[in-house]
Amino acid sequence: MTSPHKDVFGKPVGHPVENWTGCAMPPRSDMVGQHVIVSPLDLVRDARHLFDANTMAQDGSRFTYLSTNAFNDFASYKAWLETMAGQSDPMLHAIIDKTRNSAVGVAAFMRIDAANGSVEIGNINYSPALSQTIGGTEAMYLMMRRAFDELGYRRYEWKCDDQNAPSRAAAARYGFTYEGTFRNHMVYKGRNRNTAWFSITAEEWPAIRSGFEAWLSPDNFDANGKQRQRLEDLRP
Repeated sequence: MTSPHKDVFGKPVGHPVENWTGCAMPPRSDMVGQHVIVSPLDLVRDARHLFDANTMAQDGSRFTYLSTNAFNDFASYKAWLETMAGQSDPMLHAIIDKTRNSAVGVAAFMRIDAANGSVEIGNINYSPALSQTIGGTEAMYLMMRRAFDELGYRRYEWKCDDQNAPSRAAAARYGFTYEGTFRNHMVYKGRNRNTAWFSITAEEWPAIRSGFEAWLSPDNFDANGKQRQRLEDLRP
């Protein structure tokens, strides 16, 4: 579609972004919800809890599409966390279950382009204690809210191996738009990765936020914690 905006030569250009000065980097502070706290990784607080939560899985298949394989011992897992803890990009966060008062998953802000207002959510690894829970969805909402509402980012990205069907389904459920697949994008674990790209823009965020907030309302769940309406059906 041709843009209605023109430059001084009469050529179509993108719409104006007035008074743009870029965004701040995400702060190292907690994002507190009803069910979870998304908190910058603290090795002393989180390492053992995360390792124990991961061992609840029957096998290492949750790591199939991650950059590492499952860790068989605490020392190696902690060593990996130490390499992540010192970085500002990716900025790894622990997802802390408020009832358990312990970390049950991780996610990171990464590929942070503050100058242009773009950030990716990645390195997502939910243990069985977090998968398919209200808190798991709330964690994604809290991180989006930080990027868009607190920091003013214009673009929020989700990327995954194009063979990762659960990740693609999650992106669609959360309201991301599929943008295309980068073929032969990278090599990891000795194999090719075609990468599927998804995004949410600042213009789309208000409707997506409204859907999250309606879904997370206590009124949307029965006495057994079963949802009354799906997240996908609550976006205007």
